[in-house]
Amino acid sequence: MIRLTKRYRFAASHRLHAASLSEAENRELYGKCNNPYGHGHDFILEVRVRGRIDESTGLAVDQGRLDALVKRAVLDDFHMKDLNTQVAAFATVVPTSENVALEARRRLCGAWQDAFGGRGPALEAVRVLETRRNTFES
Repeated sequence: MIRLTKRYRFAASHRLHAASLSEAENRELYGKCNNPYGHGHDFILEVRVRGRIDESTGLAVDQGRLDALVKRAVLDDFHMKDLNTQVAAFATVVPTSENVALEARRRLCGAWQDAFGGRGPALEAVRVLETRRNTFES
């Protein structure tokens, strides 16, 4: 079994603000990330897959197919977007990096079968690196 981790970069902005909390509670909980105008990150998305090496190709994963899937399922919708207002999944969900990781995984899982079929590699983990100090894995 071989594991491959591919890294992708996307830039996006978000505001951390929970509608169920008061303005004061939001400011206390999210601090500067509750800025009404939002703030941006250069996120790194890591997608880890595992698979058996195909004897005829010597590959465990068709990286071109993986790249196309990640682009179509995640990057096209997240890159250069205001996550709060331009990504439907975050209309009622706070776009924390935790939730960004979960949404990226949900999207990849939903499109995985079409991209790879039943005998292809398996999605093992999705990681979102928000800053040098904060990494979230689903």
